[in-house]
Amino acid sequence: MPNYRRASIKGGMFFFTVVLEDRTSRLLVDQVDRLRSCYRLARERRPFETIAICVLSDHLHAIWVLPEDDSDYSIRWNMIKSSFSRGLNPQTKSQSLSAKREKGIWQRRYWEHVIRNDADLDRHIDYIHFNPVKHGHVARVADWPDSSFHRFVERGWLAPDWGGDVKEIAGSFGE
Repeated sequence: MPNYRRASIKGGMFFFTVVLEDRTSRLLVDQVDRLRSCYRLARERRPFETIAICVLSDHLHAIWVLPEDDSDYSIRWNMIKSSFSRGLNPQTKSQSLSAKREKGIWQRRYWEHVIRNDADLDRHIDYIHFNPVKHGHVARVADWPDSSFHRFVERGWLAPDWGGDVKEIAGSFGE
């Protein structure tokens, strides 16, 4: 088994991708209010700032800034994922998952990336906001409701028509 070590930077800024086990599921958008509640509760218990976020049907992307004296984003994701899963029907009933008290709703791992500078931050914010278009859910970024894009527009940081009107996206984007 690989010896994977996560970045540990107190007060760091991180980009995350967190994915459901079933990539065909619509659970996150169907239960977005539940997810918001679990997210809010985790943030109250273990503060962090959300710079940008987008919730899609089977995964979400977020950029967080942790408090200056804290580097533990893992506990926060654990809180969000476990409280979201609590009360939902298990997606799978393997002995391995049962022994670990997992329901098979989330992939065990998630992707994290340390934001290195302002250009890196800008690229990741753009990636987050454009993601619903990239996946073909909407033709315009503004049409996806579960995104911090709308907050960015309200604050004047992005134009309401940012990202344009995309009819078809060609190419492979590696997600």
